[in-house]
Amino acid sequence: MSADARADWESRIGLSSGHAFGGSAPRLPPPGGLRAVAGGAQVTLTWSPVKGAIGYQVHVADSADGPWEPLDHQGRDVTSVPHPPYVDTTGSPGVERWYAVSSLSDVHVEGTPSSMVSATPLAEATGPVTVEVDASNVVGELDRPWRPMIGSEHLSHTLSTDTSGGRVVGEELTAALSAAHAELGVTHVRAHGILCDDLAVYREVDGRPVHDFTGIDRVYDHVRSLGLYPVVEISFMPHDLATDPSKTVFGYDAIISPPKDWQRWFDLVRELTAHLVERYGQEVVEQWSFEVWNEANLEVFWSGEPEDYLKLYDVTAAAVRDVDSRLVVGGPSSAAAGWVEELLAHAEKSGAPVDFISTHTYGAPPLDFRPMLARYGRSGTPIWWTEWGVTPTHFNEVSDAVFSGAFLLRGMKSAMGRIDSLAYWVVSDHFEELGRPPELLHGGFGLRTVGELRKPRWWALAMMERLGPHRLAVSATGDGGDSLVEAVAASTETGEVSVVLWNLTLDQSKAAGSAALGRDVEVEVHGLVPGSSYTLRHDRVDEDHANVASAWARLREPGQAWPTDEQWETLRAADQLAQLEPERVVTADGSGAVKIDVELPMPSISQLTLDPVE
Repeated sequence: MSADARADWESRIGLSSGHAFGGSAPRLPPPGGLRAVAGGAQVTLTWSPVKGAIGYQVHVADSADGPWEPLDHQGRDVTSVPHPPYVDTTGSPGVERWYAVSSLSDVHVEGTPSSMVSATPLAEATGPVTVEVDASNVVGELDRPWRPMIGSEHLSHTLSTDTSGGRVVGEELTAALSAAHAELGVTHVRAHGILCDDLAVYREVDGRPVHDFTGIDRVYDHVRSLGLYPVVEISFMPHDLATDPSKTVFGYDAIISPPKDWQRWFDLVRELTAHLVERYGQEVVEQWSFEVWNEANLEVFWSGEPEDYLKLYDVTAAAVRDVDSRLVVGGPSSAAAGWVEELLAHAEKSGAPVDFISTHTYGAPPLDFRPMLARYGRSGTPIWWTEWGVTPTHFNEVSDAVFSGAFLLRGMKSAMGRIDSLAYWVVSDHFEELGRPPELLHGGFGLRTVGELRKPRWWALAMMERLGPHRLAVSATGDGGDSLVEAVAASTETGEVSVVLWNLTLDQSKAAGSAALGRDVEVEVHGLVPGSSYTLRHDRVDEDHANVASAWARLREPGQAWPTDEQWETLRAADQLAQLEPERVVTADGSGAVKIDVELPMPSISQLTLDPVE
């Protein structure tokens, strides 16, 4: 990729392709009951939920007189959060700060702030965090929002015979997708560019359209051979159909222009959809879905006006549904949680189908669009975050860090029970939007490296996937309980009880770690059979465990980009989920409880598994 293409991306990624332009999102009242509780190097904020709110914006000031600013945890995207509690670690111990919280009915529609409260973070933690698990209280089936979908580089990349770092691109991207299906339970993959010219889908000969789906067939046949189903993101524009083919994005020159002929666009989408139904049969109706474009609310992805996107949505959805009225189509596939309100308002007037809403965000747990859907009489419409991650920024070292693993768990826990799909972006560092990987660990978006090593984020999901099907009641109290330190627990039919717990702040200025935010945690598992014995296994992700970045740092020479053959072998040997301590047998006391002490740095993740001894 040329330096010009990357510079163009970086100069335009923050520019919208138009302002918010419709909808009926109201200004909501502020939340009541705002409380600020100081702890060691942190302040935990809680408040009462507001009916109709999709999220909340925390505001901060250095004095009661202001000036007030949105609290920026440096996620580089949406700064609002879907629900309390919120832990602020951006202040300094001993320095008082003031807080207020406003409600949002849309990501851009904010009500007046609440009355203010103040707090002063302490120099040291006031005591341990207590995590209590009730093994006798099953609260429901464990929701797994990571399973329905994962992101990937454009799927023709899976067929590439090129190499990065001496590794064959297509082979390793294929292996990563296969592993996501086998190890994480992922069922679908979403990617850009199925209509790009590398697959030669559309051309005009003597002024007449010619459709050729053989390239798409190769890609989708390959995806299906892996046991995965595609989310058909209908993008980008073929050269010969574009109003302005000079308008592009990424190193592979994806064309972002509206079509020059709307009927020919309709015909292309309809014929492609009909072809897929004919080739893959009933599964296209039952398992596939169609998403209209990608992030058209950003100038870098859409050279038209907002109204042009709504027309694109209408025409595209009509073309898909013209093949079969049962086919699933949705959008707006927007950046930074935008344009959902606008699409719903538009569809209410146009009658266009919206079988799911899809949007993206980075750096914070996703907002809660259920109240917005309810306002439009669409309660129950599936909510798909088709891109989500720790950062929207390419080549950001946080993507390789332990911090990102704990971040992933925080988002997945927040999503449980309210979001149908939370798709991490992306599965592999074999990724070329702004250039192929320049070295082994370069801040790539992937859950897995070039060379197929698992990053901490992969291990985080693997820990969650290993949990049993029955979610258990959990509480966390103490200094940072349920704000810094969170937990999810589950059991199996055989009586295994497992707890995943982590320590995290959203504040990315602390991504490298903060000793002041470390916590001693007392884990108490109740509801066991008194006197029963269990094998305790303690798996860990932290600076020194299951962390490919620290393993590579110990091996590499200054300036070295890629491992030697011997270093690859060493890294592969270390590519496993590490135990913090040897397995041991523990026995439930007379009340049916097991107590386990855990030292939990920030950031880190522990999984404690109690397996009954027969």
